[in-house]
Amino acid sequence: MAVRKQSAYQPGVSKISSRVLLRFPQRVKNQGLADFLPVKPRHEWEWHSCHQHFHSMEAFSNYDLLGAASREKVAEGHKASFCLEDTTCDAGVRRRYACTAHVQGLSPGCYDTYHANIDCQWIDITDVPPGQYILKVTVNPDFLVPESDFTNNVVQCDIVYTGSYVNTQNCRITRYDIR
Repeated sequence: MAVRKQSAYQPGVSKISSRVLLRFPQRVKNQGLADFLPVKPRHEWEWHSCHQHFHSMEAFSNYDLLGAASREKVAEGHKASFCLEDTTCDAGVRRRYACTAHVQGLSPGCYDTYHANIDCQWIDITDVPPGQYILKVTVNPDFLVPESDFTNNVVQCDIVYTGSYVNTQNCRITRYDIR
């Protein structure tokens, strides 16, 4: 099966077209010792047509749907960053970044949470047949934000897609092979 590199939100997809989207939440923790900051300064942020606002990183996370047996990519998506913020923090850690302050970042010991209802945070699975898959989520996929350890930036979950719903289990952090 060819990988769909297109978004369901694009010119040419009419309002009456129907698409099947795999939507899911994402929670990212800064486990390091330094702040995770946007790659570009605010004046260089780019407009993202799907979200209808500016982004500080084109790809904060990549989403790949892989065949369980073949490990070949059957569909993909990505999350462009909009608001890196300390949504919640570990006990004893104070939140320092919030979108309302116009200063983005993710403090050590804090989490940035994206709920499943955020637009454009999904994989278009319209052409994916029912079966067993692996959802692979990679944070900072292009290594644009400096980190002391990139090996914990990938989460994989086992997916069973029935054609009507998805059952997700066995989510785990997996090692990322550094380029």
